[in-house]
Amino acid sequence: MTTKKEKKTALVTGASKGIGAAIAIDLARAGFDIWLNYRSDHAAAQAVAKTIKELGVSCTLLQFDVVNEDAVNKVLGEALEEKTPFVLVNNAGITRDNMLFWMESREWRDVLGVHLDGFFHVTRLAIGKMIRERKGRIINIVSTSGETGMPGQTNYAAAKAGLIGATKSLAREVAGRNILVNAVSPGFIETEMTKELPLDKILPTIPLGRIGTVQDVASVVTFLCSEEAGYITGQVLGVNGGVYM
Repeated sequence: MTTKKEKKTALVTGASKGIGAAIAIDLARAGFDIWLNYRSDHAAAQAVAKTIKELGVSCTLLQFDVVNEDAVNKVLGEALEEKTPFVLVNNAGITRDNMLFWMESREWRDVLGVHLDGFFHVTRLAIGKMIRERKGRIINIVSTSGETGMPGQTNYAAAKAGLIGATKSLAREVAGRNILVNAVSPGFIETEMTKELPLDKILPTIPLGRIGTVQDVASVVTFLCSEEAGYITGQVLGVNGGVYM
């Protein structure tokens, strides 16, 4: 939790809807000012910003595509000249599901681009500022798919597995500067990405017997940003109802 005297800022990418929006709102409830990144859905981003401001904290909208290095450098670079966020949540992501032998090159490149290039572009800018201030938290949103594999998601699983490796390596790089780096790995979560899935077949595979909520994920992220999580780094925290143990 933060107080008015120690107001901290959290940057959340891909935060106009779904898990990202829930994370931004939950961090706002914990007292963080929010930098809300989104790519193109102005109305959704403004709606989330309105909710955040009603909680009594500020919300700055940062529109850029995490894949576009020039846009990231311009928009986020300018924001970082004014302030260093204490928290960075790399949440922006897409799926382009297909069996590998049918998968087009663009489906492969797009998914790896958003998750891996996006992580690189945003984190490289923010980490330099955090290192100078000798504090910070970075949370990468990965997926159970990147831990277990999933048919039809070779591109997505590869991207998320790559993020897990990046999380562990970066955690070792910056631990000496009091910067903690962790990953949160959701399983089946009720979002637009899962609404078409056959729940009758999925639910029996989940020990807790239910699909997760975006709040389930957001609460874990907020915990990792708290003082209570000050001795946790380089870890992958599963939020999956026991589907992967």
